[in-house]
Amino acid sequence: MSRVRIAAAQVDTCVGDLEGNARLVLEWTRRAADAGADLVVFPEMTLTGYPIEDLALRASFRRAAQATLDRLAQDLAAAGLGAVAVLVGSVGERTSATGVRRPTNDAVLLRDGRVETRYAKHHLPNYGVFDEFRIFTSGDEICVVEVAGRRLGVVICEDIWQDGGPVSQMDANEVAALVVLNGSPFEEGKGHVRAELAARRAAEVDAPVVYVNLVGGQDDLVFDGGSFVVDRDGTTLATAPQFVEHLLVWDLADEGEPSLPGPQVPPLGADEETYRAVVLGLAGYVRKNGFRSVVLGVSGGIDSALTAAIAADAIGGENVVGVSMPSSFSSQHSKDDAADLAARLGADYRVQPIASMVDAFQEQLALEGVAEENLQARVRGVILMAISNREGHLVIAPGNKSELATGYATIYDAGSIGGFAPLKDVDKSRVWALARWRNDHALDRGEIPPIPESSITKPPSAELRPGQTDQDSLPPYDLLDEVLDAYVEHAEGRAELLARGYDEAVVDRVLQLVDRAEWKRRQYPLGPKVTALAFGRDRRLPVTSRWREP
Repeated sequence: MSRVRIAAAQVDTCVGDLEGNARLVLEWTRRAADAGADLVVFPEMTLTGYPIEDLALRASFRRAAQATLDRLAQDLAAAGLGAVAVLVGSVGERTSATGVRRPTNDAVLLRDGRVETRYAKHHLPNYGVFDEFRIFTSGDEICVVEVAGRRLGVVICEDIWQDGGPVSQMDANEVAALVVLNGSPFEEGKGHVRAELAARRAAEVDAPVVYVNLVGGQDDLVFDGGSFVVDRDGTTLATAPQFVEHLLVWDLADEGEPSLPGPQVPPLGADEETYRAVVLGLAGYVRKNGFRSVVLGVSGGIDSALTAAIAADAIGGENVVGVSMPSSFSSQHSKDDAADLAARLGADYRVQPIASMVDAFQEQLALEGVAEENLQARVRGVILMAISNREGHLVIAPGNKSELATGYATIYDAGSIGGFAPLKDVDKSRVWALARWRNDHALDRGEIPPIPESSITKPPSAELRPGQTDQDSLPPYDLLDEVLDAYVEHAEGRAELLARGYDEAVVDRVLQLVDRAEWKRRQYPLGPKVTALAFGRDRRLPVTSRWREP
């Protein structure tokens, strides 16, 4: 037997773009063939994009997907690629005992101009971001395909996360390798969990595991790629980079020979991972929704500065419009920092004072106190939406997770309005850490840091009244984020927080703020999920609830 060359194609797909995704498969199969691959493996649901959610329930969409799949098989053969085995994810169908046709999450082998084999995913996740149990019906057969005389087991994503099932039956079929198609979203720290899980399955089947993952931003999910090959003893044999499309080529050794190492890349640090995740999430959302540029308010503060830097890295600084909207309370250093930021990024910088607009409202409304403060903030939101309507930019919100958790944001203002919020799942303490990482990264490359140092070091303030700072209304952010992490991320209650030694007044204040702000969170834009528990995707409470932590 000869060695089998396997190419793992971690590609960036778009949900519903059947023709575009098919072209992607054709293009990357050609690259794999040029690299001498016998088998090219694409991620879960490549042809349809992932997650397709309720599109799967439309029979018309399933028919279109099948027609595209059949045509793709023929196009591969016509392009001289028919001899390459192509394993691609798509939607399928099964007929239930009652005669109802239900969608399945399939891995499909294309070869010699036809659909040769189909495998339906067994384990359908129904937790966190996943809703597959409601949408799909389960498969019940194992899949072993033959490529260049070697037998390869095939499963899909959740099938290796659950004990038992198809993987437990593979050893009896003497597979030379287990191939896993994945649509596994990014989450801080998840890479180690995937690797350890794959190593357990490699030991179970006594064969290497080829783990192929999706890459790209899709709505509020980010898929980080990071495909890899792990040996039966847990040794990592090959790795692909995260957050970029990539073809990882690895050779399966002859039977009886030691496993062969392949290319490997160094792992990213935690801050770089999260930063690149939010950049990719924003880039995908902008491109897949047909936008080419974004607009945001730049105040000179840390949140808008980091958001603008993320946008510049995602789509280019020339496609970022930063609008400074000073009021009578805006400090000169804030104006200077906003201008400095735009110059560093190469952004389109504009200044639109709001005092006269606020005065016009005040002549009619005569607001006082918080209502007057919030009027300033909402006028800024109106300005951004007006520029968006006039020029076609996507408005992005610079609010962070700490503000969203506590409701420390004026709804419909420049910090919360728009179509996407890159920092939605990033707490305030991490905002500073990511800003520091981005500036240090620039210095390491001999570049000018994108974020002015004073935006990082000065006390955060909404500047809606003289001398205002965030800590007038909130505990210090390092303490606040500790309590929020325990209460929101780890579901610890009041009793647990007090037992850990947090001040009772602080605990009661934070819990009250979080519980009362759900109605604001429901109206907040989408943002990329990067933690284990993100508002909107993973955590929702009743908007109207009388329950409070005792």
